[in-house]
Amino acid sequence: MFAQDDLLSMVEKDENKKEYISGAFKSSRVVNGHSMEFIGKGVLDVRILHRFGTVNSGFDNLYGLDQAAFRLGFDYGLGKSLTIGMGRSTTLGKDLDGFIKYRPIWQAKGGKGASPVSVVLVTGMTYATAPWTDTSRDNFTTSRMAYYGEVIIGRKFNEWLSLQMTPTFVHRNLVELASEANDVFALGIGGCIKITHRTAFVIDYSYVFSGLDKTVYKDPLSIGFDIETGGHVFQVYCTNSTGMTERTYITETTGNFFDGDIRLGFTISRVFTIKKPKD
Repeated sequence: MFAQDDLLSMVEKDENKKEYISGAFKSSRVVNGHSMEFIGKGVLDVRILHRFGTVNSGFDNLYGLDQAAFRLGFDYGLGKSLTIGMGRSTTLGKDLDGFIKYRPIWQAKGGKGASPVSVVLVTGMTYATAPWTDTSRDNFTTSRMAYYGEVIIGRKFNEWLSLQMTPTFVHRNLVELASEANDVFALGIGGCIKITHRTAFVIDYSYVFSGLDKTVYKDPLSIGFDIETGGHVFQVYCTNSTGMTERTYITETTGNFFDGDIRLGFTISRVFTIKKPKD
């Protein structure tokens, strides 16, 4: 009888133990935008994004395959809920970018104060390294800079479905025309539908509320397929955005996805354990 009481006590303790939810997405990015997922502490994620030209450019450009752009990124996990990263892109200003990603609230089940959602804060900066197009005017170093901040609110509903929304603010120190706004507000929506333990469909969309001329600029939409192979995550996708940083894919997308302005691309993510955590 005493033994049975001890076992029941252990079961009650296990039921009250908080269990944090992970694996909402296969990667720390959906396609363009950040996901609610984090890489591990002491882990380096080397990411290579490769994007081709538009499919509707015709056979002369081999349906976009003759044109190519890429981003090389390095993300490092300082903690289970803290990541820093930097990268370099070859398109739209040839941006050098960096970011900090922090998770103050982590979705959990069981235990006291378990949250039904994860909340993630991201802030970053881009620096355009391309030569000035207009050398006749006074050009300043600060004019090359842009900043962004976003709040990711996401939930893993079950083993096959995860959704998130991302209110985003982008500030550009310099814009093309005086009629353009320096500040852009958008709402990102991301989703992941897992097919198997190692494959998943993802969707990444941003609706721009203000700051852009919607007759010229379009909302970025990306649809991808993730394949996880051990330490690699391989993603193939189609998108209407050329840019691969928050400044470029949110504020400089001009192609209409549904008019055939679609670019094929792929991302390779390879993680390396640099420092094995003690806990």
